[in-house]
Amino acid sequence: MEQSLMAWLLPVLTLLAGIGIGFVIARAVPGAAPSRTQRQLDEMQERFEAYQSEVVTHFNTTANLVRKLTKSYQDVQEHLSEGANRLALDEMTRQRLLASLHEDDRYSNSKERLRAPTGTEAPKDYAPKGDDVTGALSDDFGTIKH
Repeated sequence: MEQSLMAWLLPVLTLLAGIGIGFVIARAVPGAAPSRTQRQLDEMQERFEAYQSEVVTHFNTTANLVRKLTKSYQDVQEHLSEGANRLALDEMTRQRLLASLHEDDRYSNSKERLRAPTGTEAPKDYAPKGDDVTGALSDDFGTIKH
């Protein structure tokens, strides 16, 4: 009996000692795997924050460039209008030049192109048919007549 108790007690004590030593080593050496994972996580966070900053900078720069482009376009339109007023030889030529300049404005203004529907009838979800044609819901639809 004493031998069977020793056979169980020795492995259990060895297991408990191993768990204790492992716990002490894990606490004493914090530079193992968890800190490497934390370091990788911190690097990923820094890269993500740098990316977000880059995206914000990109869109701010794009907005500024579009604003400048719009201003330049308006300046060119104004310059051309002034040139047409100043340099046209006669009134008819001046009117044609100004009309061609403002023609571009009409096409770029999308609000002018959109109009409300004129009819008051609701749209149909079927194709209208004549009175002499049978519809798809008719009993004799699709049958061959002799």
